[in-house]
Amino acid sequence: MSEFGKIDQYLVIGNPIGHSKSPAIHAQFAAQTAQHMSYKALMAPLGGFAASVHAFRHTGGNGANVTVPFKLEAYAMATHLTARAEAAGAVNTLKFEGEQILGDNTDGIGLVVDITRNAGATFQNKRVLLLGAGGAARGVLMPILLEQPSELVIANRTPGKAQQLLELAYSHGVDTVAVSVSDWAQLSGEFDIIINATSASLSDEVPPISPALFNASTLAYDMMYGAAPTAFLRFADNAGAQIRDGLGMLVEQAAEAFYVWRGVRPETSSVLKTLRQSLELGAQ
Repeated sequence: MSEFGKIDQYLVIGNPIGHSKSPAIHAQFAAQTAQHMSYKALMAPLGGFAASVHAFRHTGGNGANVTVPFKLEAYAMATHLTARAEAAGAVNTLKFEGEQILGDNTDGIGLVVDITRNAGATFQNKRVLLLGAGGAARGVLMPILLEQPSELVIANRTPGKAQQLLELAYSHGVDTVAVSVSDWAQLSGEFDIIINATSASLSDEVPPISPALFNASTLAYDMMYGAAPTAFLRFADNAGAQIRDGLGMLVEQAAEAFYVWRGVRPETSSVLKTLRQSLELGAQ
């Protein structure tokens, strides 16, 4: 709680925003850690993100999560950036400290924690395939590389865009992991972890990859989530792989943002279980 007993205020800002699960997640985090705070959703008008953030700050706001389509604008308005936000080129967490605006990106650590702790897998010395080279892929690139896989292949419809991620990796001094780029057709061999960071699942489609990339020990991970498995996860399941959607990533990136703001690390397994049950009930 801030001075004079005022409850600290947080928001998630996006457009659209009605679907956001962040208020429910952070309400559970606050309750279990006895943090006196409020957390609401705000739909900022397109072209009005900065004005919305400044208005919230001036009424006593303490921090905000940022979702589509404002992560690049949040990056631009931050007065200082964490190393992971700088590498991601986008910001999903803002913390207001006087006149300073800290910009952070918790997406990548959310993915890594969900895979390594919740799914019980490891990146270390594994062959990893990252599908896609857009903002979602860029946001998780450096946290994956810091886990020291033996190889990371970045595949995209246009290899030139994947090449930009390759250059980003080496510009940040990651030279202990073999990183390469590929188009869909050139992919070969089996992978230990395959991560779908494309938007194909939004249209119930699958990137045009071969089922031969999967085996029984492959973890196929889709950054999207829903009540039912995505097209990518159904494809991977048919190929014999283990499958996991991105709901855990959502919860874990929120937990990291909560820690950035409050200095307290919430327990996530019960929150993830509650969200999963809510999704399944909503589909009935």
